[in-house]
Amino acid sequence: MIRSMTAFASRTDRAGQVSWTLEMRGVNAKGLDIRLRLPERLMAQEQPIRAKLAKAFARGAISATLRLDEDGFESAVQLDEHALESYILAAIRVRSMAKNKGLRLTESTATDYLALRGVMQSAAGTGPLPEADILASFDAAIVDFAAMRASEGAALDEVLRQHLAQIAGLTAEASQLAAARKDQVALQLKTNLARILDNADGADPDRVAQELALLAVKADVSEEIDRLSAHVAAAEVLLDSDGPVGRKLDFLMQEFNREANTLCSKSGAAELTRVGLDLKAVIDQMREQVQNVE
Repeated sequence: MIRSMTAFASRTDRAGQVSWTLEMRGVNAKGLDIRLRLPERLMAQEQPIRAKLAKAFARGAISATLRLDEDGFESAVQLDEHALESYILAAIRVRSMAKNKGLRLTESTATDYLALRGVMQSAAGTGPLPEADILASFDAAIVDFAAMRASEGAALDEVLRQHLAQIAGLTAEASQLAAARKDQVALQLKTNLARILDNADGADPDRVAQELALLAVKADVSEEIDRLSAHVAAAEVLLDSDGPVGRKLDFLMQEFNREANTLCSKSGAAELTRVGLDLKAVIDQMREQVQNVE
């Protein structure tokens, strides 16, 4: 079963006085692009978390954001006595300087000092973090994230198989049209050869035959049809296989498109050209979906 690179997972957990919210988002990418947004106190866990994600996923742009809530600590704030003392001493010096210059300053209150930066410090972020529990949350989120990628992949698999069935049907139609026009093409070449030989006195018959043979090869689309059929079979094998197949499918879509372009350029008949254009349209639709396959 294929997996999509588009997914979302979130968890909200708590351990002791610390709660946290974890969100993971994924979109398509050429390779594996992991972006983590962690609190500064958890930066030591960045590499282990990256390793977990790299082990679980092969492709995709994955962003994970963790937000901590430590407001549950009993002491929400604490007094920094050293900072307060520095402010008081500075205020005494300022008043002394102002008095020497004949100025009178308004007396500061305790509330004024408490409002100064650094006097009151938040106690949040000072307690121990339950890192093991947070990492366990990441493990659970990765499982949920992988499950959504699989679910999205199942829907994507159905769409891709529908496109593949259309390509197979159009390839079979092209094969029938090409077979039906073989006699017509051969007759046309013989007629052209006779006309050229009748009106080309002194022309080298071998050279004329070579040119006509080249035209016959250029008008033959059997190889393109055979390769399209082979590509359909290869795509079916990839869709049935386990593991990341997005890159291989993307390469295969390029080959599909190449054969459809050649078929159109060599068709020489309105009906065969129509089938070639229909092939190109379906291949383009399928290629857009393939971009989301891991």
